[in-house]
Amino acid sequence: MSEAVGNHQNPDQALLVGRKIRKLRKERKLTQTALAAKIGIQQSDLSRMEKGEYRVSLDTLFRILAEFEVSLAEFFQESSSESYSPRDMMLVRQFNTLSPDAQAEVKAFMSFKGGRKAGAKPE
Repeated sequence: MSEAVGNHQNPDQALLVGRKIRKLRKERKLTQTALAAKIGIQQSDLSRMEKGEYRVSLDTLFRILAEFEVSLAEFFQESSSESYSPRDMMLVRQFNTLSPDAQAEVKAFMSFKGGRKAGAKPE
């Protein structure tokens, strides 16, 4: 399942993974107890993982990511993208599936909407 962070482990890495798990859990408004039950671990183990005290096993991480519908690549993206919400990431993924012409139309529409003040009526 998981193991305590030992001398051969980098505690900063365990803490970084734990913080990302906590962030995902809180974004989805789940308690530690609820998430732990969904992925089949003890709440106390999840708490220690989030604090960086336990190293998260690959199996447990995959169950967490499956629960949150997040890919391994998304989970380990650089911190610059950590400020994006799951909704923002979904919109980017949807945009990327559009044809180049459709993407150009979306960009033009966004430029048009961005040039008007919120609540302003079209002329």
